[in-house]
Amino acid sequence: MINIKNIRKIYKMGDNEVHALRDVSLEIEDGDFVAIMGPSGSGKSTLAHILGLLDIPSSGSYLLNGSEISSLSEDELAILRRDEIGFIFQQFNLLPRMSALENIELPLLYSKKNVGGDRAQKLLELVHLETRGGHRPNELSGGQQQRVAIARSLINKPRMILADEPTGNLDSQSEKEILEALKALNREGITIVMVTHEDDIGKQANRLIRMRDGVIVSDERLREFNKSKIAREDLSAQKTSFLSDLFDYFKQGQKTLAANKIRSALSMLGILIGVAAVVAILALGQGAQQSMEEQLSTLGSNLLVLRPGNRKSAGVTQEGGAEKLYVEDGEFLKAKIKSIKEISPNVEGRAQLGFGNKNWTSVVSGVRANYSEVRNWQPLLGRFFTEEEDRTRSRVCLIGLTIMKELFKNKNPIGEIIKINKISFQVIGVMSEKSGGGWRDQNDVIVLPLQTAMRRLLGKDSVDSIDIVINSMDEIPEAESRIVDLLIERKKVAESQKQNAFQVMNMADIQKMITQTNETMSMLLTSVAAISLLVGGIGIMNIMLVSVTERTKEIGLRKAIGAKKIDILLQFLTESIVLSAFGGIAGILLGWFITTVLSLLAGWNTTISPASVILSFLFSSFIGVVFGIYPATRASKLHPIDALRYE
Repeated sequence: MINIKNIRKIYKMGDNEVHALRDVSLEIEDGDFVAIMGPSGSGKSTLAHILGLLDIPSSGSYLLNGSEISSLSEDELAILRRDEIGFIFQQFNLLPRMSALENIELPLLYSKKNVGGDRAQKLLELVHLETRGGHRPNELSGGQQQRVAIARSLINKPRMILADEPTGNLDSQSEKEILEALKALNREGITIVMVTHEDDIGKQANRLIRMRDGVIVSDERLREFNKSKIAREDLSAQKTSFLSDLFDYFKQGQKTLAANKIRSALSMLGILIGVAAVVAILALGQGAQQSMEEQLSTLGSNLLVLRPGNRKSAGVTQEGGAEKLYVEDGEFLKAKIKSIKEISPNVEGRAQLGFGNKNWTSVVSGVRANYSEVRNWQPLLGRFFTEEEDRTRSRVCLIGLTIMKELFKNKNPIGEIIKINKISFQVIGVMSEKSGGGWRDQNDVIVLPLQTAMRRLLGKDSVDSIDIVINSMDEIPEAESRIVDLLIERKKVAESQKQNAFQVMNMADIQKMITQTNETMSMLLTSVAAISLLVGGIGIMNIMLVSVTERTKEIGLRKAIGAKKIDILLQFLTESIVLSAFGGIAGILLGWFITTVLSLLAGWNTTISPASVILSFLFSSFIGVVFGIYPATRASKLHPIDALRYE
């Protein structure tokens, strides 16, 4: 089974070289029971580790079942260990967070062998622990833990068992039980290689090899053994998908993290805060965006607002139009510029309102009948006035929601008569709510027909502004330029006053500017939240690095029982992702709670979209991948024997 020739092992310690093995040659037959003895420093453990493929020789030849293995890669050696060798360690090396049954099944995670669902339980019965399968290692005695280790070494039905000081930490009774178990396994045809420093233990084997100073000093056959070949079952590996493997790693990771609840919770804290901030900020941003869109919709689409400019005199700018605007000016522009779809002249002033014994001062806005379409502002109750009512200067009006609350409370105002500057008007409608608007309450307004406001109430013959609707956005720049030029020509404005004669405000530009400002603020706040996520990711990386250090011996054990580099990498990477994912889920819930509280207490508009939730979760998981790669890679590169020796 094993044939080694001229094996050397040299360790470098600074400038010094330590020769652990010196030209060791040895053959071990299939089915033998070999004990390797020697004092501390004799090289017996080093030889055992090389025989068990946990370490590689500095030079020499190693044939296993006729194949040279000294040049194999670490992953190829892991496969051989997994399929050919079972390990029993002096320190048992059972994972503390797993039950006895789960420890026995652990090698199957890497071999995927089809051994039958009840093999682990049968092995527990074989080592007389059938009632202790659900117990964790700290609930078992030393002898029981070693018997669990024996059962684990048998789960893949190996051809050889390597036992390193299997009785070193046991009492005499447990020692006797373990030796009897090893002998029973050898009688079944399994090759046993046992390392010990006790003479009476070594003499229990069929062959006793003594070592000193890195060389074999004696090789004694104590008793013969049955060399007949015992038929072994050819175990096939189960075909598993990558997702099923990940699920297995997820379960392993969940148990590891659950064993360190406080540390895991603290690790997730940075991700939790970052995701909560992202969710809350996006919710607030989208709520603000919706409010902004509602407000902007009342400005109208493709809209220009024409106003009189400022008059300059002796170098001083004086408020007031250099030229007044009249309704006829709007009609003139509509006739001259084909891109103008509609015009709506407006006047504005303040007035005293009265209803019953209640009084209120508000803004009066005189508009045309098409104002509701031009400004996209429709009545909530009642109706808008008609062109006929405007032409005949009817005393009808529509009131804003603020006026309705102040004058009418919960009463329906439609049809009621109110006083505006002591003139009676009939309320025919209530305007829908208008959000935002800066320093002035946009709902504190009373809307009258244009001619009624000009002639009956405000005593104006000119208008304050003209709303101009353009057919399309593309035509706005040309129309804007032509409007000013035509009015200057129409009114024969002096050359010195042309620059400030008229003001044309482009509502589309204002909308765009406000939208861009809102988006910029959202991006800024989201960036701050993203930084918080990155800080959380760094925290996870630090915790995972600590975890790698703490679990170095566990990594060595996993590699000893057949884990390849990719298995270790995925194990630790999955744990990092689990931390980030759970932190992300908790952050989403916290973000939802924050937005709900802000909405209820501060009255802010908030909207949590599924896209923001998915984005936050995926980003938090991505953080786990990015910041988990380095610790996982570091764990996967650990050499199995160095990891097992780590203290």
